[in-house]
Amino acid sequence: MRADRFRHFAAIDWSGAAGERHRGIAVALCTSGSAAPELVRPGHRWSRGEVLDWLLEDLPADTLVGFDMGISLAFADAGGFLPGWAETPPDAKALWALIDRICADDPHLAATSFVDHAQAARHFRRHGGRQGDLFPGGQGRFRVTERAQAAMGCKPYSNFNLVGAAQVGKSSLTGMRLLHRLGGCLPVWPIDSLPPAGSVVTEIYTTLAAMAAGRSAGRSKMRDYADLNAALSALGSAGLPGSGPIADHASDALLTAAWLRTAAHDPALWAPPALTDEIARTEGWTFGAR
Repeated sequence: MRADRFRHFAAIDWSGAAGERHRGIAVALCTSGSAAPELVRPGHRWSRGEVLDWLLEDLPADTLVGFDMGISLAFADAGGFLPGWAETPPDAKALWALIDRICADDPHLAATSFVDHAQAARHFRRHGGRQGDLFPGGQGRFRVTERAQAAMGCKPYSNFNLVGAAQVGKSSLTGMRLLHRLGGCLPVWPIDSLPPAGSVVTEIYTTLAAMAAGRSAGRSKMRDYADLNAALSALGSAGLPGSGPIADHASDALLTAAWLRTAAHDPALWAPPALTDEIARTEGWTFGAR
C-alpha cells in the first residue's frame, strides 16, 4: 500500500435506532498529515439518509471511509446466513439487496420489516423475550472477523443479537441498506477488491482505534476532551480545541478517523491471514482485525 493511496480519512459512528435523526450518528474527517480530525457538520443531528447523500455527493476524493457497523452476517459457521430459508442469499451483496427489498416501506433506512419477517426472525434475538428458534443461544453466531476481534481482547457482539445497550445488530442491518443504496458508486472492502485509486468504504470497530491509542478495550470510550486529546496525541495527531465533556459518539468518530490515517498504509491490515476470498465475499471483514 503506497503512502499516498488515500488523502482523506472519514469515520462514521452509526446508529440503528428508530426515528429519522439520531444523536448517535457522528461523522469525522481528517486529511493526510497530522492535523486534528474534525466533525463534519458539528452540532447537526444526522439522519441515515443524509449520511448516504454525503457519501454520494460530498465525499472528498480518495477517502477511506470507516463505518462502525457490521457489513454482513455470519455465514461460515453454518454454511449460510439464514439456513433453512429458501431465500437465504449466497453472498453479502445479495444479503444487502434482500434486506433493502423487504424493508422498502420502512422509513429512514430502518430494518424493522426484516427482523419481523417470519423466516428471518427465526435467526434473531429480539426485545420482549422473543428469540427465534434458530438463534443458537448464548452470545449468538459470530463472523470470522469477530472471532479475530475477540482474540485481540475485544468483546464483539453477534449481529443476530438485537437486545442490549451494546448490541450492534440493528445498526448493522440499517447499514446494510445504506451499502446497497450506494449502488456500486463506492467499493466496499473486502466484499469488493481494493481498487488502485479512489474512495473506499470499509467496516471499523472503534475499540480497535482506542486500543491502538493505548487504551484498553474496557476503557475505549472517551467522554472528555482531555482523554480524547491524549489518545489523539498517541496516534501522532494534533489535538482539538476545547475542554470538558464530549459525546462519546463524537470522540469515537474523531479518534477513529485519526487512527485510519495511521493504519491505512499498513499492508498487513489489508491481508489478515483468515481473510479468504470466500470470507470476503460473504462475511466481509473489520479493518484492523488481525
